[in-house]
Amino acid sequence: MLNKKMIAKIAENWPAKALSVAIAIILFVFHWMNTLTTRHFSIPLTVQIGTEFVPANSFPRTVRIALRGDDDNIKSIAEADITAFVDLNRYHTGGWHRVPVQIQKTGSALGVEPLEITVNPPEISVLLDINDSKTVPLIVNMTGRTPSGFDLADFSISPNEITVTGPFSILESITEFHTETVNLHGKSGDFTETVNIINTNSLVNIRGGGTVEFSGIILPSVQVRTIENIPVIFTGLDRRFSADAGGRTGSVRIEGEQRRLDLFRPPQGFLSIDCSGLTDAGTYTLPVRVNLPDGLRLIRQDPEEINLTVTLITD
Repeated sequence: MLNKKMIAKIAENWPAKALSVAIAIILFVFHWMNTLTTRHFSIPLTVQIGTEFVPANSFPRTVRIALRGDDDNIKSIAEADITAFVDLNRYHTGGWHRVPVQIQKTGSALGVEPLEITVNPPEISVLLDINDSKTVPLIVNMTGRTPSGFDLADFSISPNEITVTGPFSILESITEFHTETVNLHGKSGDFTETVNIINTNSLVNIRGGGTVEFSGIILPSVQVRTIENIPVIFTGLDRRFSADAGGRTGSVRIEGEQRRLDLFRPPQGFLSIDCSGLTDAGTYTLPVRVNLPDGLRLIRQDPEEINLTVTLITD
Protein backbone atom coordinates (compact mmCIF):
# COMPACT_ATOMS: atom_id res chain seq x y z
CA MET A 1 0.00 0.00 0.00
CA LEU A 2 1.06 3.54 -0.62
CA ASN A 3 2.41 5.24 2.46
CA LYS A 4 1.72 8.81 3.36
CA LYS A 5 5.05 9.95 2.04
CA MET A 6 4.42 8.51 -1.41
CA ILE A 7 0.87 9.95 -1.50
CA ALA A 8 2.24 13.33 -0.57
CA LYS A 9 4.86 13.03 -3.28
CA ILE A 10 2.21 12.23 -5.90
CA ALA A 11 -0.06 15.03 -4.73
CA GLU A 12 2.77 17.51 -4.77
CA ASN A 13 2.18 20.14 -7.45
CA TRP A 14 -0.84 18.16 -8.74
CA PRO A 15 -2.33 20.95 -10.92
CA ALA A 16 0.76 21.02 -13.07
CA LYS A 17 0.84 17.25 -13.31
CA ALA A 18 -2.87 17.07 -14.26
CA LEU A 19 -2.30 19.72 -16.91
CA SER A 20 0.60 17.73 -18.31
CA VAL A 21 -1.51 14.58 -18.50
CA ALA A 22 -4.33 16.49 -20.22
CA ILE A 23 -1.90 18.00 -22.72
CA ALA A 24 -0.48 14.56 -23.40
CA ILE A 25 -3.94 13.16 -24.03
CA ILE A 26 -4.80 16.06 -26.34
CA LEU A 27 -1.55 15.60 -28.25
CA PHE A 28 -2.22 11.89 -28.57
CA VAL A 29 -5.74 12.46 -29.86
CA PHE A 30 -4.52 15.20 -32.20
CA HIS A 31 -1.81 12.89 -33.54
CA TRP A 32 -4.31 10.04 -33.90
CA MET A 33 -6.76 12.28 -35.74
CA ASN A 34 -4.02 13.39 -38.10
CA THR A 35 -3.28 9.78 -38.98
CA LEU A 36 -6.88 9.14 -40.11
CA THR A 37 -7.63 9.16 -43.84
CA THR A 38 -10.73 10.45 -45.59
CA ARG A 39 -12.14 8.76 -48.70
CA HIS A 40 -14.87 10.24 -50.91
CA PHE A 41 -17.17 8.59 -53.45
CA SER A 42 -20.73 8.85 -54.79
CA ILE A 43 -23.44 6.20 -54.44
CA PRO A 44 -27.05 5.93 -55.66
CA LEU A 45 -29.81 7.28 -53.45
CA THR A 46 -32.60 4.72 -52.99
CA VAL A 47 -36.15 5.89 -52.32
CA GLN A 48 -38.41 3.72 -50.20
CA ILE A 49 -42.02 4.59 -51.05
CA GLY A 50 -45.45 3.29 -50.16
CA THR A 51 -48.46 2.79 -52.42
CA GLU A 52 -50.41 5.96 -51.65
CA PHE A 53 -47.92 8.79 -52.26
CA VAL A 54 -44.93 9.20 -54.56
CA PRO A 55 -42.39 11.99 -55.17
CA ALA A 56 -43.57 14.70 -57.57
CA ASN A 57 -40.36 16.76 -57.78
CA SER A 58 -36.81 16.23 -58.96
CA PHE A 59 -34.25 15.41 -56.28
CA PRO A 60 -30.68 14.09 -56.18
CA ARG A 61 -30.33 10.53 -57.43
CA THR A 62 -26.86 10.18 -55.92
CA VAL A 63 -25.24 11.38 -52.71
CA ARG A 64 -21.61 12.06 -51.77
CA ILE A 65 -20.16 9.82 -49.09
CA ALA A 66 -17.11 10.60 -46.93
CA LEU A 67 -15.45 7.77 -44.98
CA ARG A 68 -12.95 8.72 -42.29
CA GLY A 69 -10.84 6.16 -40.50
CA ASP A 70 -7.60 4.20 -40.66
CA ASP A 71 -6.18 4.24 -44.15
CA ASP A 72 -6.02 0.46 -44.56
CA ASN A 73 -9.51 -0.02 -43.14
CA ILE A 74 -11.36 2.44 -45.32
CA LYS A 75 -9.52 1.30 -48.45
CA SER A 76 -10.86 -2.20 -47.84
CA ILE A 77 -14.50 -1.05 -47.82
CA ALA A 78 -16.36 -1.69 -51.07
CA GLU A 79 -18.56 1.17 -52.27
CA ALA A 80 -21.43 -1.29 -52.73
CA ASP A 81 -21.38 -2.00 -49.01
CA ILE A 82 -22.46 1.56 -48.16
CA THR A 83 -26.07 2.28 -49.14
CA ALA A 84 -28.00 5.53 -48.86
CA PHE A 85 -31.78 5.79 -48.74
CA VAL A 86 -34.70 7.99 -47.79
CA ASP A 87 -37.76 6.42 -46.20
CA LEU A 88 -41.04 7.94 -47.42
CA ASN A 89 -43.24 5.22 -45.96
CA ARG A 90 -43.79 7.15 -42.78
CA TYR A 91 -45.41 10.12 -44.55
CA HIS A 92 -49.18 9.88 -45.02
CA THR A 93 -49.97 13.36 -46.33
CA GLY A 94 -49.11 15.12 -49.55
CA GLY A 95 -47.06 18.29 -49.79
CA TRP A 96 -43.46 19.18 -49.05
CA HIS A 97 -41.37 17.19 -46.58
CA ARG A 98 -37.73 17.40 -45.52
CA VAL A 99 -36.49 13.83 -45.36
CA PRO A 100 -33.15 12.76 -43.80
CA VAL A 101 -30.77 10.65 -45.87
CA GLN A 102 -29.96 7.47 -43.98
CA ILE A 103 -26.88 5.28 -44.31
CA GLN A 104 -26.65 1.52 -43.95
CA LYS A 105 -23.46 -0.53 -43.71
CA THR A 106 -23.17 -4.07 -45.02
CA GLY A 107 -20.47 -6.55 -45.95
CA SER A 108 -16.95 -5.17 -45.74
CA ALA A 109 -18.12 -2.03 -43.94
CA LEU A 110 -19.30 -3.96 -40.89
CA GLY A 111 -17.01 -4.10 -37.88
CA VAL A 112 -14.61 -1.41 -39.14
CA GLU A 113 -13.56 0.84 -36.27
CA PRO A 114 -12.91 3.68 -36.07
CA LEU A 115 -15.17 4.70 -38.97
CA GLU A 116 -16.91 8.02 -39.41
CA ILE A 117 -19.47 8.30 -42.26
CA THR A 118 -20.90 11.58 -43.46
CA VAL A 119 -23.34 12.09 -46.34
CA ASN A 120 -23.94 15.13 -48.53
CA PRO A 121 -26.69 16.27 -48.72
CA PRO A 122 -27.80 15.10 -45.28
CA GLU A 123 -31.48 15.59 -46.20
CA ILE A 124 -33.62 16.25 -49.27
CA SER A 125 -36.86 18.12 -49.91
CA VAL A 126 -39.60 15.95 -51.40
CA LEU A 127 -43.00 16.94 -52.74
CA LEU A 128 -45.39 14.03 -52.25
CA ASP A 129 -48.42 13.56 -54.50
CA ILE A 130 -51.08 10.87 -54.93
CA ASN A 131 -49.82 7.79 -56.78
CA ASP A 132 -51.94 7.43 -59.93
CA SER A 133 -52.04 5.34 -63.12
CA LYS A 134 -53.11 6.07 -66.70
CA THR A 135 -53.31 4.30 -70.07
CA VAL A 136 -52.01 6.30 -73.05
CA PRO A 137 -51.47 5.54 -76.77
CA LEU A 138 -48.05 4.90 -78.29
CA ILE A 139 -46.81 6.92 -81.28
CA VAL A 140 -44.12 5.42 -83.54
CA ASN A 141 -41.24 7.65 -84.66
CA MET A 142 -39.83 6.68 -88.07
CA THR A 143 -36.96 7.99 -90.14
CA GLY A 144 -35.18 7.13 -93.38
CA ARG A 145 -36.56 5.98 -96.71
CA THR A 146 -36.97 2.54 -98.16
CA PRO A 147 -34.87 1.78 -101.27
CA SER A 148 -36.12 2.97 -104.63
CA GLY A 149 -38.94 0.74 -105.82
CA PHE A 150 -40.16 -0.20 -102.32
CA ASP A 151 -42.67 1.35 -99.93
CA LEU A 152 -43.74 0.82 -96.33
CA ALA A 153 -47.20 -0.52 -97.09
CA ASP A 154 -48.30 -0.99 -93.47
CA PHE A 155 -46.98 -1.32 -89.93
CA SER A 156 -48.14 -2.24 -86.45
CA ILE A 157 -46.83 -2.08 -82.88
CA SER A 158 -47.58 -4.38 -79.98
CA PRO A 159 -48.73 -3.13 -77.59
CA ASN A 160 -50.16 0.03 -79.12
CA GLU A 161 -50.86 1.59 -75.73
CA ILE A 162 -49.20 1.43 -72.32
CA THR A 163 -50.06 1.98 -68.67
CA VAL A 164 -47.93 4.46 -66.74
CA THR A 165 -47.84 5.25 -63.03
CA GLY A 166 -46.67 8.30 -61.15
CA PRO A 167 -47.78 11.52 -59.43
CA PHE A 168 -51.30 12.62 -60.33
CA SER A 169 -50.17 16.18 -61.10
CA ILE A 170 -47.70 14.92 -63.73
CA LEU A 171 -49.83 12.18 -65.30
CA GLU A 172 -52.65 14.68 -65.77
CA SER A 173 -50.73 16.42 -68.58
CA ILE A 174 -49.50 13.26 -70.36
CA THR A 175 -51.55 12.33 -73.44
CA GLU A 176 -49.19 9.99 -75.34
CA PHE A 177 -45.77 8.34 -75.38
CA HIS A 178 -43.37 7.99 -78.30
CA THR A 179 -41.02 5.19 -79.31
CA GLU A 180 -37.41 5.55 -80.27
CA THR A 181 -36.83 6.00 -83.99
CA VAL A 182 -37.42 3.09 -86.38
CA ASN A 183 -35.03 3.43 -89.32
CA LEU A 184 -36.52 2.42 -92.68
CA HIS A 185 -33.25 2.92 -94.56
CA GLY A 186 -32.35 -0.14 -96.62
CA LYS A 187 -35.50 -2.07 -95.71
CA SER A 188 -36.70 -3.93 -98.81
CA GLY A 189 -38.74 -6.68 -97.12
CA ASP A 190 -40.98 -7.27 -94.12
CA PHE A 191 -39.20 -6.84 -90.79
CA THR A 192 -39.80 -6.92 -87.04
CA GLU A 193 -37.72 -5.26 -84.35
CA THR A 194 -37.92 -4.35 -80.67
CA VAL A 195 -38.06 -0.62 -79.98
CA ASN A 196 -37.63 1.21 -76.68
CA ILE A 197 -40.29 3.57 -75.38
CA ILE A 198 -38.99 7.08 -74.70
CA ASN A 199 -39.53 8.16 -71.09
CA THR A 200 -37.95 11.52 -70.24
CA ASN A 201 -39.51 11.82 -66.78
CA SER A 202 -37.85 9.79 -64.05
CA LEU A 203 -40.89 10.27 -61.81
CA VAL A 204 -43.12 8.33 -64.24
CA ASN A 205 -42.87 4.55 -64.53
CA ILE A 206 -43.92 2.42 -67.50
CA ARG A 207 -45.52 -0.87 -66.61
CA GLY A 208 -44.04 -3.82 -68.47
CA GLY A 209 -40.67 -3.95 -70.14
CA GLY A 210 -40.62 -0.44 -71.60
CA THR A 211 -40.35 -1.81 -75.14
CA VAL A 212 -42.70 -2.54 -78.05
CA GLU A 213 -42.48 -4.82 -81.06
CA PHE A 214 -42.61 -2.99 -84.38
CA SER A 215 -43.66 -4.94 -87.50
CA GLY A 216 -43.32 -3.35 -90.93
CA ILE A 217 -44.67 -4.61 -94.25
CA ILE A 218 -42.51 -3.58 -97.20
CA LEU A 219 -43.90 -4.03 -100.70
CA PRO A 220 -42.62 -3.11 -104.14
CA SER A 221 -43.66 0.43 -105.03
CA VAL A 222 -46.82 0.72 -107.10
CA GLN A 223 -46.47 3.29 -109.89
CA VAL A 224 -48.93 4.50 -112.51
CA ARG A 225 -48.32 4.82 -116.24
CA THR A 226 -50.49 6.06 -119.10
CA ILE A 227 -50.00 4.59 -122.59
CA GLU A 228 -51.70 6.24 -125.56
CA ASN A 229 -52.22 5.66 -129.31
CA ILE A 230 -52.51 1.90 -128.96
CA PRO A 231 -53.84 0.17 -132.12
CA VAL A 232 -57.12 -1.73 -131.76
CA ILE A 233 -57.29 -5.01 -133.68
CA PHE A 234 -60.26 -7.16 -134.69
CA THR A 235 -60.24 -10.85 -133.81
CA GLY A 236 -62.50 -13.67 -135.01
CA LEU A 237 -63.94 -11.69 -137.93
CA ASP A 238 -65.46 -13.87 -140.68
CA ARG A 239 -63.38 -13.65 -143.83
CA ARG A 240 -66.45 -12.59 -145.79
CA PHE A 241 -66.48 -9.30 -143.92
CA SER A 242 -64.31 -6.29 -143.39
CA ALA A 243 -64.54 -4.02 -140.37
CA ASP A 244 -63.81 -0.34 -139.91
CA ALA A 245 -63.53 1.53 -136.63
CA GLY A 246 -62.63 4.83 -138.28
CA GLY A 247 -58.95 4.52 -137.39
CA ARG A 248 -59.74 4.73 -133.70
CA THR A 249 -56.88 4.02 -131.29
CA GLY A 250 -57.05 3.51 -127.56
CA SER A 251 -55.24 4.43 -124.34
CA VAL A 252 -54.88 2.81 -120.92
CA ARG A 253 -53.80 3.87 -117.45
CA ILE A 254 -52.19 1.01 -115.58
CA GLU A 255 -50.33 0.51 -112.30
CA GLY A 256 -47.69 -1.92 -111.07
CA GLU A 257 -44.10 -2.22 -109.91
CA GLN A 258 -41.87 0.51 -111.25
CA ARG A 259 -39.47 -1.82 -113.06
CA ARG A 260 -42.31 -3.82 -114.66
CA LEU A 261 -44.01 -0.64 -115.83
CA ASP A 262 -40.78 0.76 -117.30
CA LEU A 263 -40.16 -2.40 -119.31
CA PHE A 264 -43.71 -2.93 -120.50
CA ARG A 265 -44.49 -2.42 -124.21
CA PRO A 266 -48.05 -3.11 -125.43
CA PRO A 267 -47.88 -6.26 -127.62
CA GLN A 268 -49.87 -6.84 -130.80
CA GLY A 269 -53.47 -7.39 -129.80
CA PHE A 270 -53.15 -5.59 -126.46
CA LEU A 271 -56.42 -3.85 -127.30
CA SER A 272 -58.84 -5.97 -129.31
CA ILE A 273 -62.45 -6.38 -130.35
CA ASP A 274 -63.98 -9.85 -130.58
CA CYS A 275 -65.91 -10.06 -133.85
CA SER A 276 -66.50 -13.80 -133.81
CA GLY A 277 -70.23 -13.35 -133.19
CA LEU A 278 -70.86 -11.17 -136.24
CA THR A 279 -72.79 -12.94 -139.03
CA ASP A 280 -74.20 -10.01 -140.96
CA ALA A 281 -72.99 -6.72 -142.28
CA GLY A 282 -74.02 -3.65 -140.31
CA THR A 283 -73.00 -1.21 -137.58
CA TYR A 284 -72.19 -2.62 -134.14
CA THR A 285 -71.06 -1.26 -130.80
CA LEU A 286 -68.62 -3.73 -129.30
CA PRO A 287 -66.50 -3.73 -126.13
CA VAL A 288 -62.74 -3.21 -126.29
CA ARG A 289 -60.81 -5.89 -124.43
CA VAL A 290 -57.49 -5.21 -122.69
CA ASN A 291 -55.12 -8.17 -122.63
CA LEU A 292 -53.20 -7.14 -119.49
CA PRO A 293 -50.30 -9.35 -118.34
CA ASP A 294 -49.98 -10.58 -114.75
CA GLY A 295 -48.46 -8.06 -112.34
CA LEU A 296 -50.17 -5.04 -113.87
CA ARG A 297 -53.57 -3.62 -112.98
CA LEU A 298 -55.88 -1.62 -115.18
CA ILE A 299 -57.02 1.67 -113.71
CA ARG A 300 -58.78 3.12 -116.74
CA GLN A 301 -59.16 2.49 -120.48
CA ASP A 302 -60.41 4.63 -123.33
CA PRO A 303 -62.51 3.74 -125.17
CA GLU A 304 -64.37 0.98 -123.37
CA GLU A 305 -66.35 0.25 -126.55
CA ILE A 306 -66.14 1.17 -130.23
CA ASN A 307 -68.70 1.68 -133.01
CA LEU A 308 -67.73 -0.77 -135.73
CA THR A 309 -68.93 -0.83 -139.36
CA VAL A 310 -68.96 -4.30 -140.87
CA THR A 311 -69.31 -4.70 -144.63
CA LEU A 312 -69.55 -7.69 -146.91
CA ILE A 313 -66.53 -8.21 -149.17
CA THR A 314 -67.51 -8.48 -152.81
CA ASP A 315 -65.36 -9.85 -155.60
